[in-house]
Amino acid sequence: MGSTPGKSHILAVDDTATNLAMLKAILRDDCEFSTASSGEEALTRLKEGEPPALVLLDIGMPGMDGLEVCRRLKQDPKLHRLPVIFITAMGEIADEAAGFEVGAVDYIAKPFSASVVRARVKTHLALADQRRALEDEVASRTKELKRSRLEIIRRLGRAAGYRDDDSGMSVIRMSHYAAMVARAIGLDEETVDTLFHAAPLHDIGKIGVSETILRKPGPLNEEEWRAMKEHTTIGALIIGKHEDPLLEMARIIAWTHHEKWDGTGYPQGLEGEDIPLPGRIVALADVFDSLTSVRPYKGAWEPSEAFELIRKAAGTHFEPRLVDTFLALEGDILAVRDKYPDPPAL
Repeated sequence: MGSTPGKSHILAVDDTATNLAMLKAILRDDCEFSTASSGEEALTRLKEGEPPALVLLDIGMPGMDGLEVCRRLKQDPKLHRLPVIFITAMGEIADEAAGFEVGAVDYIAKPFSASVVRARVKTHLALADQRRALEDEVASRTKELKRSRLEIIRRLGRAAGYRDDDSGMSVIRMSHYAAMVARAIGLDEETVDTLFHAAPLHDIGKIGVSETILRKPGPLNEEEWRAMKEHTTIGALIIGKHEDPLLEMARIIAWTHHEKWDGTGYPQGLEGEDIPLPGRIVALADVFDSLTSVRPYKGAWEPSEAFELIRKAAGTHFEPRLVDTFLALEGDILAVRDKYPDPPAL
């Protein structure tokens, strides 16, 4: 149902050919016009190709009447915003109320007045254009706000990473690793995307840990280790509880990415599936990246050594299913590691 440039496309639905002919004669100079002679035909046409700008819909048709057609349009996610004007000989208030109840925007009574038809159609086409322009503007602004928010989150994640990673590239790599695992185990794309953008904040709590501890070249003593473990709780407190899915997932990840499958992790000692899935996934991605990266207290392991340690930690540190998935993604993981390397040391 395409339309001629400069002209809006209207679909008129009526079981009486004379009525359709009259409407076409009235509107042909202003609109591109197509017709359907039954409710069933109208629905078929509306679901094929590009929808019209407006529907003129008779109420009293045999079979599927106009009220039912309108009701079904409003239940269709692709068509529910389509403006519907009822054309009818019925003049009772109850009939008009029923039409507005199912989502019509206006009525045109039979017999038709050409000036009324043109005026009503012109008004509702203009309103529809204004609504679409407003929706486009809102969508554009929302997209820009989302882009800005995600950029802030990435930068905060990298800022936290700089505390013990001179390049801040670690959060980029591990976010990709986590997203790859999430996608491979069958999580939907919206959840994968949320995880990808939440994961960089996993270590945001390290801004509350002394740099002396974070960059200590040797093993931590008991007091230092207690302080280090606090970064999970600090991170969750910094992010706070939110209704926003992205920030709430970031909080959960910050709090639980050091829990272990066998219950020996921290800060809560959660076990098995009591550990939220995002935390279990990021735990795996974070350990691999940490092992294969240079840190103040160690050199970088070879990827093969890191994969082997992760394989052996299935059922203790990591969920076995996630380990199997991670190992199966070895080639993709190494490609990400090569794509986002740490810069050479100065």
